[in-house]
Amino acid sequence: MKQYELIHPKTHLRVLSRQEIKQLTDIGTATHELLRRCAFAVMSAGSQEDDYTRLEEGYRGFNISVEQEDRGLVLQLTGAPASAFVDNEIIRGVREQLFSVLRDILYSQESILAAHRFDLSNTDGITNAVFHLLRNANILQPDLPPNLIVCWGGHSIPPHEYQYTKEVGYQLGLRGLDIGTGCGPGAMKGPMKGATIGHAKQHIRSGRYIGITEPGIIAAEAPNPIVNELVILPDIEKRLEAFVRLAHGIIIFPGGPGTAEELLYILGVLSHPDNKALPFPLVITGPKESEAYLRDLDRFIGDTLGSDAQRKYELVIEDPVAVAKLMKDGMRKVEKFRRQHNDAFFFNWSLKIDHDFQMPFDPTHENMKQLSISRALPGHELAANLRRAFSGIVAGNVKADGVQRVRKHGPYEIHGDKDILAGMDRLLRAMVEHGRMKISGEYQPCYQIITD
Repeated sequence: MKQYELIHPKTHLRVLSRQEIKQLTDIGTATHELLRRCAFAVMSAGSQEDDYTRLEEGYRGFNISVEQEDRGLVLQLTGAPASAFVDNEIIRGVREQLFSVLRDILYSQESILAAHRFDLSNTDGITNAVFHLLRNANILQPDLPPNLIVCWGGHSIPPHEYQYTKEVGYQLGLRGLDIGTGCGPGAMKGPMKGATIGHAKQHIRSGRYIGITEPGIIAAEAPNPIVNELVILPDIEKRLEAFVRLAHGIIIFPGGPGTAEELLYILGVLSHPDNKALPFPLVITGPKESEAYLRDLDRFIGDTLGSDAQRKYELVIEDPVAVAKLMKDGMRKVEKFRRQHNDAFFFNWSLKIDHDFQMPFDPTHENMKQLSISRALPGHELAANLRRAFSGIVAGNVKADGVQRVRKHGPYEIHGDKDILAGMDRLLRAMVEHGRMKISGEYQPCYQIITD
């Protein structure tokens, strides 16, 4: 650990008001704790630890304060992870991510939450808030054609799956496509790493490696060092909306409950009648060794959401070139559609996202127990509630609040129709058996499946 360090910004956010500095440095306030936790996560990049209690041990001795000097802003760090420094100099990428944290926390707390600029109980208000957060982070680039591929997948995956994600990323990079992920390790890092080689071979020096995260998950899935554009959304629902509004296509690699949550989200969104004609390339893929698990995932979608949902994606086994070609061909369709409908390339305004997919879900034991998981619901509403159930499992596995709740009150109870929950239970068991719940240590389930 570095006991004391002063860090000056090199790019954005060089000056702050006195009010902003006070807001960030008042010890014990929610904003200061949010800054401290996210900053520690960024400086811990490269860690292969996702155990909240172990991460907490290092976090206790870390502190950050913000000061304004004559020449501008300076961060004072105490107990910072030594891995963030080389020869007593902070790594440049870590520095940039550190100030991205500062930028996004200030903007979301002041301009989005406190200022009440947007009606966050209203569908259009939430979408506008997401747009402004992305614009403030300079993520929206109006001069680029459709070429951003979002890659979803697990942070806890075996080496052969990680290698496969790199191979897919390499093929995407060779075709000039940029990468967006949840910015953590595993299937979030692999495609970026592969794309850097593909971009280098094509002499593309403007490759974008966009990391999209949120405060509840960043501590367990710290941004990987390849991310060159980091943005932190206030909650998981706004993070998911940012993904699908930015993405021109999505690739889903093998993963755990977080990946299932993301898949259910995008399928629920695409199942809305207003999105029927919208081109949205979606591929589920993995190496040959993962075929049985991916078939389980495909079967789960068929058993719960039906064949219409299955037709919204391609399932590709062990073929990185085919995946990249599907995405490249999809970009042409997306560009043609956006031009015909006069829609922006950089933000998918045409995509209809139902209110149920936007409202933050707090996975308390009562809320998890009250979830309606029934075939009586319309398809997109069932997808929304299944997404919430998996979101709760993610919280119970790795998020600070969720881990503490499960320790205090025991596992979450998930109730619903017998046939739906049987498929869910089968998929979750497969995740446990394949080590997809945690990177290290024995997994203790944070949930119970209870059929009505």
